[in-house]
Amino acid sequence: MKKINHIGIAVEKIDDYIAFYRDTLGLTVEGTETVEEQKVKVAFLTIGDTRIELLEPTSPESPIAKFMEKKGPGVHHLAFEVDNITAELAKLKEKGVKLIDENPRCGAHHTKIAFIHPKESKGVLVELTESGTH
Repeated sequence: MKKINHIGIAVEKIDDYIAFYRDTLGLTVEGTETVEEQKVKVAFLTIGDTRIELLEPTSPESPIAKFMEKKGPGVHHLAFEVDNITAELAKLKEKGVKLIDENPRCGAHHTKIAFIHPKESKGVLVELTESGTH
């Protein structure tokens, strides 16, 4: 694990949240994109070396939509940056850690991502992310 890459926040209307974080708190907006595979629209905002990822569902079948049905908008996950996501997943499997993703999938900004089951971290959804091309 290299560092915390970002904190993911589930939102209803991404533009409303962008306005708050940008205009009220002064964070810099990196941009927005739609990740079809995850059925979400995302926006990344930065403050120093830390990023906030806003996640708006684009479909009722989106994992974010299902999360918000149960818990409402709010903190969704904590993402850790790794150099080699495949190797990290293999290490976790060897330790018997329950994974949501045993193989990496495509994330925003051409990253590879995978999630650890929240039961492993006592209720916190943990994402692993590797920069680069997926």
